[in-house]
Amino acid sequence: QVELVESGGGLVQAGGSLRLSCAASGRTFSRWYTIGWFRQAPGKKRELVTAITWSDGSTYYADSVKGRFTISRNYAKNTVYLQMNSLKPEDTAVYYCAAASGYCSGDGCRIIQYDYWGQGTQVTVSS
Repeated sequence: QVELVESGGGLVQAGGSLRLSCAASGRTFSRWYTIGWFRQAPGKKRELVTAITWSDGSTYYADSVKGRFTISRNYAKNTVYLQMNSLKPEDTAVYYCAAASGYCSGDGCRIIQYDYWGQGTQVTVSS
């Protein structure tokens, strides 16, 4: 069982930056895991924003965040980060990290099964 805890959300003005963290406890990420960041805005479907494979660091980014968001991992801390720059009001959502016990690449990261989820952290971007 993997327990995920997100942190780092908050209120920021448009153009600002935030860094989210996703820490795993109870069990470390294994080389076969893919870690994703999802978001869900009020009235909208949950969407995968970005994902990273624990083994080789392959990444996926949704078109809406390419060039602005960066996902990274820290082996020693068993943590995945989401650096969000040039934030826009449309980035406002609850952000969740999730772990899938499998490898993915590209759009495949959108359809694999994510079995473990964090509680979510609110990101609000004011205009």
